[in-house]
Amino acid sequence: MLVALIARDKPDHLETRKANREDHLAYMKETGLARHAGPLLDSDGNMCGSLVVLEVDTMAQAEEWAKNDPYNLAGLFQSAELIQWNKVI
Repeated sequence: MLVALIARDKPDHLETRKANREDHLAYMKETGLARHAGPLLDSDGNMCGSLVVLEVDTMAQAEEWAKNDPYNLAGLFQSAELIQWNKVI
């Protein structure tokens, strides 16, 4: 199953994102569950959130992945939603 993680950063947390970016990228590589991923951008082109599409067996597996993401552990996100996704194109 594919699950989209859509997360918005807390205001004024760009430095938190930058400080934890390498750990976040390493986590994605280590776990091997991310199929598509990238930052959301604000109107000035600055990173302000995340979109990650995970390929998992269960929603619980996606929840566990999101809980242990270094960005989440660093307190970066103001909000985060996990929702099942169906790839069409």
